[in-house]
Amino acid sequence: MNRVFGLVVVCFLGILAIPTTMTAGSSHILGDYMEARSAEVYTGFCVANSEVGLVGDQAILAWKVREGSWNGVSLAGLSVVAVVKAKSTLGDPYHNPYPAKAVLIVDSRATVEQQAALQAFAQSMGKDLLKDVLRVETASIAIEVGEGAEHGHSKLTAGSQVAIETRSIGGKDHLCGNEDVYYDPLVPLIHAMPVFTVNNQFAGSGLGVTWRLNDKRSSFVGHFSYQAPATLISLNR
Repeated sequence: MNRVFGLVVVCFLGILAIPTTMTAGSSHILGDYMEARSAEVYTGFCVANSEVGLVGDQAILAWKVREGSWNGVSLAGLSVVAVVKAKSTLGDPYHNPYPAKAVLIVDSRATVEQQAALQAFAQSMGKDLLKDVLRVETASIAIEVGEGAEHGHSKLTAGSQVAIETRSIGGKDHLCGNEDVYYDPLVPLIHAMPVFTVNNQFAGSGLGVTWRLNDKRSSFVGHFSYQAPATLISLNR
């Protein structure tokens, strides 16, 4: 009997000695989103056909995290901006716009660990769009997305490199009367609305091009909610 008990204890201790990990429950990461394109996204076929292949290869994407973590790192209150230059018009269903090159701007308030998590988060959301990141920079980022009656009135600044300002699309912004959302947002969102771009500016380096575009129906504002990756927790003693 004692011999059997001893064998059980030895086996139990052996199990405890095996390195193990477990997966913590995954969580959500959510917040506000802005996107500005160099082609009109809310338009009629006539305008879209006149732009495709000529413009629309530039975009700015911005995420402001309200709450949540990525790779186990809290990103609450932080932001990340991606500036993209593609081969051709993004969203064109008949031509491949890739490859694309990008510059990432991460929140200067973030720690080194948070900066890495912000980059991983943005690239996971942008997929092929942000596959080739040429530069990662830090800057003070401010994103204001209007709520209620001000929904659609939004602003973004990222240092002196990026500036976007939008307002809601009104009746006077309809040219042909057949406008609709011609291009969808470049990333999945739980809510998005097309808005009028008052200013869309990139004055940074790394992409071989800068721009300042005004008075186009070429932006989106909205909200995102993603399932964050699970975190591995080591049980080693």
